[in-house]
Amino acid sequence: MFFKKKNEKKTYDKATKKPVIKASICNGEQVAGFKNLTTGTFEEVMLIKNQNDLASFKDIYEITEEIEKIY
Repeated sequence: MFFKKKNEKKTYDKATKKPVIKASICNGEQVAGFKNLTTGTFEEVMLIKNQNDLASFKDIYEITEEIEKIY
């Protein structure tokens, strides 16, 4: 059986993608992912339920800057 390491490091193309949090104005649900800088499309990566989830997302992708929130 294959087990994934917790918070295994991953990469993304910083030239074409920007990390963002997409938040619902209706129910407050937040999803972390990447916005394509050319097309504006959003790629979902993980549900953010609390600050620990956000910290995990930033750690996995080695994001040090503040993440923009979009609606």
